[in-house]
Amino acid sequence: MEICVNVSVILVKTNLKFSRNVWALGWTSFFTDISTEIIYPLLPVFLTTTLGASMAFVGLVEGIAESTASLLKLVSGWWSDKIAKRKSLAVAGYALSGLTRPMIALAFVGWHVLAARFLDRVGKGIRTSPRDALLADSVPPDRRGAAFGVQRSMDNAGAIIGPLIAWAALTWWTQDYRILFWVASVPMVFAVAALAFGAKEVAPPRHDASAPAAPFVATPKFKRYLGILLLFTLGNSSDAFLILRAKSLGIADSLLPLLWVALHVVKTASGLPAGFLCDRIGRKVLIVAGWLIYAAVYAGFGAAGAAWHIWGLFIVYGFFFGMTEAAERAMVADFYPSGQRGRAFGLYNAAIGLGALPASLLMGWLWAQFGASVAFGTGATLAGVAAVLMTLLM
Repeated sequence: MEICVNVSVILVKTNLKFSRNVWALGWTSFFTDISTEIIYPLLPVFLTTTLGASMAFVGLVEGIAESTASLLKLVSGWWSDKIAKRKSLAVAGYALSGLTRPMIALAFVGWHVLAARFLDRVGKGIRTSPRDALLADSVPPDRRGAAFGVQRSMDNAGAIIGPLIAWAALTWWTQDYRILFWVASVPMVFAVAALAFGAKEVAPPRHDASAPAAPFVATPKFKRYLGILLLFTLGNSSDAFLILRAKSLGIADSLLPLLWVALHVVKTASGLPAGFLCDRIGRKVLIVAGWLIYAAVYAGFGAAGAAWHIWGLFIVYGFFFGMTEAAERAMVADFYPSGQRGRAFGLYNAAIGLGALPASLLMGWLWAQFGASVAFGTGATLAGVAAVLMTLLM
């Protein structure tokens, strides 16, 4: 009760007056997630039923896709520091991702989807570190958590609308997933336009483009943070497995988008207050609490035995995202000054990428060999250990 009162006081005292960059980046994320979330809840089912792919192949697709994105974020972050420009890289990344929507609609075998997801994540890899650095550079330090909270909440708001569009189309229009994948191309046009015409460059300190970027040293504390994050990521497999778990317990295909909506309603509602809160009480508290929620939810997915369990778990799962997405990014921005922030975000995302592929492959293998309980229980254990280490070592 006291926590709820404190959050309410924070929201009352904190206004939402941010620079145009915060809102432009927010709208870009909003439209991108409309597009992405029309596709994403249906993609595992499309792969396994329409295209006949195996559970292990789903893990391969998602693992390669996320690892590619995260490793490219390291390169794009470094390059944005070197050329002292963020916006152009972000625009290019969003545009490339937009081009992959028709590729998925035209896919007829599993490797077509793998190729499209690979290029989509290349776009994500190009854009994310420069975008996050641009956002961090656009606000003062004591507003970073709130700014990332706005961006993440708008991102998650788009993830509410996307599945609703998919659900409405499946219910009243068509059962052809390919048509929906074509529809998903439209919001990406608005996403690219919002960034290209709405944001302005906030360049970090300029240096000679022919010279090396300003020296960057990964401090011991930053290394500990990345190491603990990597451990957590090893248990954080693709959410595609949550969709497959829901389907295995009787959730109808037409209801999968609504399940995704329920998740993102909570993510949206909790993200902004959590962003404000992490500016007041510190980043670590929110991160540890979120990881503990994740551990509990994954243990629940392993033990679930009925469809209504899945609905409840998806709702609670949303609080994990709300509590950690802004706090993790704000903590990264706190470690380094503007001219080195692109590389800091690149390393942060690379650490996630190093864990993404083995996490999804491990999840797929454990599920196939030992069942869902062991697979989800392993993820819960790794998250719990990471939360303890974050508490003790940071």
